[in-house]
Amino acid sequence: MPRGRRGGRVSALEGGPEEEAPPAAAAVPSALWASGLQPGAAAGQTLLRGIFEIGRSSCDVVLSELALRWWPIQPERPAGDSKYDQCKEEFIEVKDIFSVKLKRRYSAKQQGNGTLLGITLFICLKKEQNKLKDSTLDLINLSEDHCDVWFKQFKKILAGSTNVLAHSLHGIPHVVTATLHIIMGHIQPVDVCTFSTTGKLLRFGFSAMFGFGGRTLALAEKNRWMSPNQRRDFAVMKALAKLKPEDCEISFLPCISSHDLQEWKAEGSPKSDSSDQWQTIQGQFLNVSIMAIPCLCSVAPRGLAPTTRLNNGSMALIVVRNTSRPEFIKHLKRYASVKNQFNFPFVETYTVGEVRVRQRNKSGCDPEEDDGRQAAASEHSFPWNIDGDLVEAESEVLVKLHPRLISLYGGSMEEMIPK
Repeated sequence: MPRGRRGGRVSALEGGPEEEAPPAAAAVPSALWASGLQPGAAAGQTLLRGIFEIGRSSCDVVLSELALRWWPIQPERPAGDSKYDQCKEEFIEVKDIFSVKLKRRYSAKQQGNGTLLGITLFICLKKEQNKLKDSTLDLINLSEDHCDVWFKQFKKILAGSTNVLAHSLHGIPHVVTATLHIIMGHIQPVDVCTFSTTGKLLRFGFSAMFGFGGRTLALAEKNRWMSPNQRRDFAVMKALAKLKPEDCEISFLPCISSHDLQEWKAEGSPKSDSSDQWQTIQGQFLNVSIMAIPCLCSVAPRGLAPTTRLNNGSMALIVVRNTSRPEFIKHLKRYASVKNQFNFPFVETYTVGEVRVRQRNKSGCDPEEDDGRQAAASEHSFPWNIDGDLVEAESEVLVKLHPRLISLYGGSMEEMIPK
């Protein structure tokens, strides 16, 4: 059961020694309402519900995929007494939570992990004049089992999605590391791609997948009523169950990366930095990946494209030709291991500067199958996964690299990519 306490402490990141502050339930929400999220919109799909002490009140707490909401637990209201009607719901948006830890109390005589007090959430608050401020929110409950369930759920939520750009820039999904890169002014130029179709710019981006990667994301977007982890797992399993190749023609302009070019120049090789001759491959492909950055993530510690870099002036084109489902699953599992995920006869890799992917099917939707392509709005559009966003494109897409187009805060990838 929740226990009594004096109130939340101001985060040590604010500077100076820690000091007593007003209870979290009373101090935090004033800045939270400024976010514009209304109580009705904070519902979403409920993930967990339980009792914690927040501030000095025992609260009913609900975690959804959009927000963490709480309100004081009221005693049974006496007949005709209206003072219990004022039970204000308060919340924070999940997107404003950047870290979580178990809150424990340690003593000199105590060995082990200390006494569990609850869970501490680290939050980014919006203040006046466009200022951001870090703060903490303590969810107090002495039950190890109860807190373990909630802690694991928060960790799952924080483990974003996949931000392959941030992970690739910093080499690790670590808030303090990212912050220090900004403070120290560590700047890295980054290659960027443009995605266009029939002369129309679709968007800028860093990575894209067509085929299995696109259909998986389309299925996940179609089932947004599920929690993020549930819909991701569901989409992968369903896409594997209905594994189907795409009939494509892929043209590309070969390119030598700047890293390889420097090595060849040092050796006196006369090779040029690119070729003006387009090459074409065609056939049945299960997946097509085009990556301008390594795309490090939790499911691929070495990166989805470990041979490329942030700014080597080239893209990695990875095509997976049609094969059996067990062989394709072996290929996918290799991404999480130290083994070479491309060491299969049905996987081909190229270093390119431009890529044109043309879908040769007459229609992007098979009306007899309920796979990811059903999410396409028009008859002749196909789902692409571009930086984790679902983009519907026509049958031909041109991807072009723009070397070192932008500069971002980050470290040297040569030092950080695992060997």
